[in-house]
Amino acid sequence: MFNTTNPNNYSYITKHLEIHILGGIKLNHLEALRVTLGINKIQSETKLRHNVDLYNDNQVEKLVRKVAERIEIGTSVVRRTLQELTNELEQYRLSQLDNDESEITIKELSTAEEKAAIKFLKSNNLLTKTNELIEQSGVIGEETNRLLMYLIFTSRKSYNPLHCISLGSSGAGKTHLQSKVAELIPDHEKVEITVLSENAFYYFNRTELRNKLILIEDLDGAESVLYPLRELQSKRRITKTVVHKDRKGNTKTIHLTVEGPVSVAGCTTQESIYEDNSNRSFLLYIDESNEQDQKIMYYQRLISAGKVNVDAELKAKNILQNVQMLLQPVKVINPYAEFLELPQSVFKPRRTNTHYLQFIEAITFYKQYQRESKVDTQTGEMYIETTIEDIQEANGIIKEVLLRKSDTITGAVRNYLERLKEYLTKNTQTTFTNAEIRRNLRIKESTLRNYHKQLLAEDYIKRIKNAKTKSHCFEVTDVNEYKILKSQIDNSLRHCIEQINSQSRN
Repeated sequence: MFNTTNPNNYSYITKHLEIHILGGIKLNHLEALRVTLGINKIQSETKLRHNVDLYNDNQVEKLVRKVAERIEIGTSVVRRTLQELTNELEQYRLSQLDNDESEITIKELSTAEEKAAIKFLKSNNLLTKTNELIEQSGVIGEETNRLLMYLIFTSRKSYNPLHCISLGSSGAGKTHLQSKVAELIPDHEKVEITVLSENAFYYFNRTELRNKLILIEDLDGAESVLYPLRELQSKRRITKTVVHKDRKGNTKTIHLTVEGPVSVAGCTTQESIYEDNSNRSFLLYIDESNEQDQKIMYYQRLISAGKVNVDAELKAKNILQNVQMLLQPVKVINPYAEFLELPQSVFKPRRTNTHYLQFIEAITFYKQYQRESKVDTQTGEMYIETTIEDIQEANGIIKEVLLRKSDTITGAVRNYLERLKEYLTKNTQTTFTNAEIRRNLRIKESTLRNYHKQLLAEDYIKRIKNAKTKSHCFEVTDVNEYKILKSQIDNSLRHCIEQINSQSRN
């Protein structure tokens, strides 16, 4: 029997055990179920008190053994009782959350703020001005990535939200970029996650995540929730069936459903591990160049010197947040979609093609205040149309993404290979050794060995014997291969625009 009459001392009594939940449970922090338990055998004064997270299998298993030993009862009885208690506490917390009618305070725009935001949304060169404001808000460098990320975050309010994963080495600024761009989204329209248990996603209210931006600080620490996240991305809803006991003790099966759509963003250093998630997302490779390092360090020095205009940063941030609040869900139709073809070099073209078309829609959606609203005569639904300008702007921003999608090696290895080519060109040489590269490009031996293993397997470099020293070294197979690939993508995108212009004239 589960009794919650005393909010600071719930009780759960079975035929064998009496358990008290001291201090009750927290209704927030759904990623954990941390409780302090007082456990004793029926008609026994020997009591064990223990603090445990009932979602942590290791902690629960240790508690099972400890209880069985201390109060002399079978482990199977203890384990079953704790599982039943966990189910009861989950259902109780769910019912309490359903009854909680408190709402997050949503900022209301003043008349002046609304007029300024509408004027901004109607301005010429909207994407350029948006990028400038993003920079003024404190996002340094990453000119393409920051605008691309902002548009992806904006798409959460559209019918086809986009997703992104930021990739880069440790300390490269992945999380910083994501968090800074996320500051431009109103607080009530995003959910930030550090650690979340596998089942926690199912205990959000049914529509609590609808059209929200879900931010995952580190994908490496959220592996348990990646499956429900993928389902939310693909099917736009997740459902879990659980067993629930009503007040009369009758067992019923209930369905927990959480609806999307959602836009998901995360960061990781391990590109290959999250292939299922990356297939659904734009992959944003962080700029790790020396030029970007210099920009960031100079900005850090300005902050330290007190020369950063904080008020100007806050003003830019507020404008972009206000803009987000004015955007309304509207259907986007691209009348030129049939003429848009991806370069043949792109891997997994079906999903990439979907991303490409959805990104064009995201730009049109962002420009909704510059578009005439039309009505579908058959359905009565309002919609706006994509223009050729939208497609051209999308091509300019997404070019790097398509280039990466066409590459046979990972982003980290590609970055290394391009740095290697620059080094060889600068020093007018064609061959190199491991020791030379480790010393001059400052790369760890284990990392360099992994890079070279992939490059050798894909035939980007080859091992040769030095004619003078008779020792083995390496040589880049084709210095211009990436330039050729880039040119192919440029030509393919340009051909699409030419085809559209030709059809428009006819």
